[in-house]
Amino acid sequence: MRTNRLRAAVSAAVMLLLFCVFTLVVATVDVQPIGPNGSSVGLAAINGAFARLIGTHPAWYTITEWLSIAIILVPLCFALLGLRQLIRRRSLLRVDSDILLLGVFYVLVVLCYVGFDHFVINYRPVLIDGVLEPAYPSSHTMIFLCVMGTAILQIRRRLARTPLCRILTVFLSAIMIITIVGRILSGVHWLTDIIGGVLLAATLTLFYHAATFKPVKRNRKRL
Repeated sequence: MRTNRLRAAVSAAVMLLLFCVFTLVVATVDVQPIGPNGSSVGLAAINGAFARLIGTHPAWYTITEWLSIAIILVPLCFALLGLRQLIRRRSLLRVDSDILLLGVFYVLVVLCYVGFDHFVINYRPVLIDGVLEPAYPSSHTMIFLCVMGTAILQIRRRLARTPLCRILTVFLSAIMIITIVGRILSGVHWLTDIIGGVLLAATLTLFYHAATFKPVKRNRKRL
């Protein structure tokens, strides 16, 4: 168990290092004013070429925006689970620690979102309702992967490899893939925005996994 926890922590640290290095590269290498209103963009040659190749597809943007409903519904489900435990066990300290830490995790994700909204690395390749918005890392990608990734961890622990566990895992994984692909095809982000969002989400999710790691027991439900 300690080995697996350490492995998860090391993986999280490696992802954090990759994210920091990648962010530094995006912020300093090949920065050119290729964005709307002359906004500067890092790795301009790569980002510009990819943007011209992909173009913009508003339909994909709409699809990914609708999928964002899951960002609200999934945390709400776990909040209700925590509330149920609190009512039944009559003590906040008796609520499962991984549920409590999940609440802390959500707060951390929001802080990352707010932080990068103020510490601008790149702006979007298109104007949204006539406004130039921060783009790096893709907050939509980051938040969605964090919420879905931790949801899969919770499902695998609580439903313990039951058929329902497998169905939900495949379903949530499919939604994550559709979101990433849809966000890329929509054209509202540079390629580096998506990569940064994936790296940050992986970092945060792996740290949560390391902090809450427990061995999965076969065919056991724990709600």
